[in-house]
Amino acid sequence: MFLNVPLGELAWLAAAILVSGIVTGILAGLFGIGGGAIIVPALYEVFRIIGVPEEVRMQLCIGTSLAIIVPTTIRSYRAHRARGEGIREVVRLWALPAVVGVGLGALLAAFAPGIVFKVAFVVIISLIAIKLLFGGESWRIADELPGRTTMTFYGFFVGLCSSLLGISGGSVSNTILMLYGRSIHNAVAISAGLGVPIAIAGTLGYALAGLRYQAELPPLSIGFVSIIGLVLMAPVSSFVAVYGARLAHALSRRRLEIAFGLFLLAVAIRFAFTLT
Repeated sequence: MFLNVPLGELAWLAAAILVSGIVTGILAGLFGIGGGAIIVPALYEVFRIIGVPEEVRMQLCIGTSLAIIVPTTIRSYRAHRARGEGIREVVRLWALPAVVGVGLGALLAAFAPGIVFKVAFVVIISLIAIKLLFGGESWRIADELPGRTTMTFYGFFVGLCSSLLGISGGSVSNTILMLYGRSIHNAVAISAGLGVPIAIAGTLGYALAGLRYQAELPPLSIGFVSIIGLVLMAPVSSFVAVYGARLAHALSRRRLEIAFGLFLLAVAIRFAFTLT
């Protein structure tokens, strides 16, 4: 089934993945995200065309997305850390609970139907976009980050959302940090650092979760991770991430928030059509 796709069509698909890789890298540096909000919809169309069954398609997109953004998040965080924007204490506090959340999401991937991940993707991304576009300064919980218990819960929540959406957590963690008075630039730097352990743990979790479905997955897949998608997109997105980081520091806070919100809202609307 998977090997009967015409070579010309595969060439166009490969080109589409490479272009998506460029966009993903820019977004990773610009917004402190791994680019999963772009990768997942793009891979969904690719895997649909080559005949990946609906029952495992979304999980394959998410697992492959997490694998792709591993080098991208590393490069993005290094670029932001070089400018002194990262807060290592927050990253260290969130890292372990975030990995636990990622593990739970990967466990769900082994048993939950694909529609669960689709709905989670659309709902969470839409809420974040609305907050960025319309929340403004008035949408704030406090001026300082909360205590260790609350922060631990937030880390777990970021990891779980990341695992359900196939992202490195930047979209969710940016929103939480800004609700506690952090600037968008500061939040982006922290999110870039947190994305490193999330992406690595998520990749391993989805690879293991998909082993029981190996017969239904396309060639050169390790569980819910497509090696073809990884090899084609990851080097490109990783290379251009540093340019996105430079652009982020050239934009004002409000312009960065509006751009981020519009981007997420467009992705949510586009991906909502796959629910029908």
